[in-house]
Amino acid sequence: MNKSPARLWLPLAFLAAIALGFLLLQMLPPVEPERTEGEAQIGGLFELIDTTGTQRKASDFRGQYMLLFFGYTFCPDVCPVTLQTVSRAMEKLGAKGKKVTPIFITLDPERDSVEIMRAYIGNFHPRFVGLTGTPEQIAKAAKAYHVYYAKAGEGEDYLVDHSSILFFMGPDGKFQTHFSHGATAEKIAGEISRRVD
Repeated sequence: MNKSPARLWLPLAFLAAIALGFLLLQMLPPVEPERTEGEAQIGGLFELIDTTGTQRKASDFRGQYMLLFFGYTFCPDVCPVTLQTVSRAMEKLGAKGKKVTPIFITLDPERDSVEIMRAYIGNFHPRFVGLTGTPEQIAKAAKAYHVYYAKAGEGEDYLVDHSSILFFMGPDGKFQTHFSHGATAEKIAGEISRRVD
């Protein structure tokens, strides 16, 4: 039984269309991949309150390197361990440590008042600056540094889940590098020493 001419031409036309499409694609100029060079968009403006009750802006720290950590005073482990590690790193920096301001910003402004922050920060290196503020001010600062945080649990003993990154910022306020949780005081001091003039 013979196939009709229409049935024979349909597959041939389909193959011809594919071949033509392939040839046209070969004639198009190559597409260069989009380049994403540039600085990391970490850091920015904030306006918070220090442990003396003074309003502090990000611009107040220009000219100083900042080693910045977000946490909260009721944190059972990560925060105190990190702040102790930063304190030891500051000691290891010696004279270069005078150019670095370690900053602790609370993610729990409901409990971390100026008085509580003052008492807490007093347990660590004397150069530490503790900052608190309204929930809106804290949210703005956390967003600038891409910090995740969320309340976990109910009642007065709730926890705050949060990312645990140390941010090292230059005297111009621009991001230089970061340290993950678990970085040793030696590693932090060594990297900072290499970057500080």
